[in-house]
Amino acid sequence: MAEPLPPLAGEHHVCPGCDMSYATTAIPAALAALEQIPDQVRAAALAVPEAVRRTRPEPQTWCVVEYVCHVRDVYATYTIRLHRTRTELRPSLEPMLNDMRARRFRYARRDLAAVLDELADNVQGFRDEISRTADAEWDRVATRLPHEVRSARWLVRQALHEGRHHIRDITAVGRAAVGSETSDV
Repeated sequence: MAEPLPPLAGEHHVCPGCDMSYATTAIPAALAALEQIPDQVRAAALAVPEAVRRTRPEPQTWCVVEYVCHVRDVYATYTIRLHRTRTELRPSLEPMLNDMRARRFRYARRDLAAVLDELADNVQGFRDEISRTADAEWDRVATRLPHEVRSARWLVRQALHEGRHHIRDITAVGRAAVGSETSDV
């Protein structure tokens, strides 16, 4: 039996981990911040020694390479989600099924340099889609579950949050993996 989908953050979410406030993040600021995400992810991932980039600190916690693959996929997924929200009437969005993707697509085996380049392209594609969104389209909505109605504006904020938050995760997982490697010596 599949686990239930975790709930999406709300339109006015404030993340206690990274202090991002959705309500105070304007689209122009999000667009500018998104431009920084690929370089920030690259720096965080490459700061982790190559020998532990594929090491999960705990079985249920992704390794650095898995997190980078997830962030890459977030921007591909949110580009499509934003496009559908702009062009369809209240589309129902597919869940990302993150853990299944990590397992089925063998994220831990991916070439990190290639994934980082794909991430940069995906973020640029997302920024392109944001730029195509007219002022009147920001209040258009989509759903994932029947009770989860989210605006086009939320999609941008959520995608930015995913990038920012997972940079912190990559750094933490890298530290944990290095710590577990040194404690085994």
